[in-house]
Amino acid sequence: MGFFKKLFGMEKPANAEVNPAPAADATDPETGGEVAPERMGVNGEYDQSGLAKRVAVAFDEDASVTDVDTLWVAQTGSSVVLKGSVPSQDILDKMVELASGVSGASDVNIDQVTVG
Repeated sequence: MGFFKKLFGMEKPANAEVNPAPAADATDPETGGEVAPERMGVNGEYDQSGLAKRVAVAFDEDASVTDVDTLWVAQTGSSVVLKGSVPSQDILDKMVELASGVSGASDVNIDQVTVG
């Protein structure tokens, strides 16, 4: 099972992107203005959990981390929060690199991750 399905309980949309362009009609319902990068969904739409979903897509697209089923992704504003465990420091480093590469991610918090 991929990260997207595990975390959000649904199949990843076929056209999901890690860093999509904003949809033509995308607006923030709270402000009525432009969608903040951390609220951009996998198809460029507004999504309250957009950053976490796009990080899940990034993890699903990288074969070196797709078999890690003991890690969870959340977001607090523009901060990506990883929780759980990973088998090695190398895998954690790769996941931090992938998460950091998603637009809208200001930092990646790994305080709740154990290695080993």
